[in-house]
Amino acid sequence: MKSAVETLSPTRVKLTVEVPFEELKPSLDTAYRKIGQQVRVKGFRPGKIPPRIVDQYVGRGTVLEEAVNEALPKLYGDAVRDNEVDILGHPDIEVTQFADGDQLVFTAEVDIRPEIELPDYEGLPVTVDDAEVSDEQVDEQLGGLRERFATLKGAERPAQLGDYVSLDLSATAGGEPIEDATATNLSYEVGTDSLVSGLDDAIVGLSAGESKEFETQLRTGDHGGESASATVTVRSVKEKEVPALDDDFAQTASEFDTIAELRDDIRERLSRIGRLQQGVQARDRALDALLERVDVPMPEHVLSDEVSYRKRTMDQQLQAAGIAKEAYAQMEGKSVEEIDQELEDGAKQAIRAQFVLDAIARKEELQVGEAELTDQIVRRAQQAGLRADEYAQQVVSSGQLGSLMSEVLRGKALAAVLEHATITDSSGRPVDLDSLTKEFDPVDDGAFGADDDEDTAADADE
Repeated sequence: MKSAVETLSPTRVKLTVEVPFEELKPSLDTAYRKIGQQVRVKGFRPGKIPPRIVDQYVGRGTVLEEAVNEALPKLYGDAVRDNEVDILGHPDIEVTQFADGDQLVFTAEVDIRPEIELPDYEGLPVTVDDAEVSDEQVDEQLGGLRERFATLKGAERPAQLGDYVSLDLSATAGGEPIEDATATNLSYEVGTDSLVSGLDDAIVGLSAGESKEFETQLRTGDHGGESASATVTVRSVKEKEVPALDDDFAQTASEFDTIAELRDDIRERLSRIGRLQQGVQARDRALDALLERVDVPMPEHVLSDEVSYRKRTMDQQLQAAGIAKEAYAQMEGKSVEEIDQELEDGAKQAIRAQFVLDAIARKEELQVGEAELTDQIVRRAQQAGLRADEYAQQVVSSGQLGSLMSEVLRGKALAAVLEHATITDSSGRPVDLDSLTKEFDPVDDGAFGADDDEDTAADADE
């Protein structure tokens, strides 16, 4: 067998393979056996039919076609190995020449991993947010705590934003009532915009017993995205009373005796969260900074497959939630085209990140140890609510072990980048990731590692 490779682009090649007819004999024998098992000829047992008899019954051409189809995967794989091509995805194969007794010639176009010239990441500047906690942040947390301990009392006045109302709601489209847009005696906080569009504006100003009609666009259900006429009737109006911010409240809402002690505890907890967020930001922003410094050619077919995978996943999630894509886009304040563009941009960024981290892993000669792989399996099993051995069996049986190892390796590559980076907060103070890791280990659950690396559909093709 002879093969040659032609570069079509930085991310795609064309293999041309020539195979002498005699090298197809094993596949030809296999084809005769397979077809011989399928046909029934009087006087011969299945699988014991001579080739000349098979030719008479099904035709030599059928046997040759079966032989070529059986041989192509192995021949293609041999050509890939002989030419040391780092392929991505599945090839487009075309048989360009073949006749009985003559050589087989075929071509295979396939995406390849692009060659990447890595930038110098020694001292890579990375800036994270300050971890200092302001008085305003503490006050905001206290405000949320007060909201949790708030009580409701009846209000003899029209409804306002922030009130809680009991309401009846109905909607029609084309004069027909919409069942999943009907509610009776429903408790609702005015201003949350969590039901149908336009409801909050309709409620504000209504007193108990009053109704109002309004036009809306349904967000979920069978009529998601459709326009409808709705009617809301307010049954009762209640206003929220929050407790005073004093020592009595501290004793009611916490284990502390004074409001000062409660403030100090909130400040410390916010500070811990801020330091943890610094570690997460350092990881994400180091990768962003790295990607800004490197040119990554994008394999067209890999990107297309990834975008299709993400769109399909989103459609399934929206369908499960009973939300039309148009309604979801409106909820996000975007067009469907903008949503699709964001999916494509996210796919590009995820693929670029994979290529760059894989290149760093090769440069740093990183490996995945058995203990590291086991740790990753245990973590993912816990997240999935499975035993580690069950999850491991699923990974192996689904052929995802290589993908999982790649994710661990990418996490180690990103950790290597962070080791070389110069990390400071917004005020210019250095941030020590080692101390952060020690402070939050093991409760960080891999916050500085690979757990949040984004999977892509392309992983399965590697």
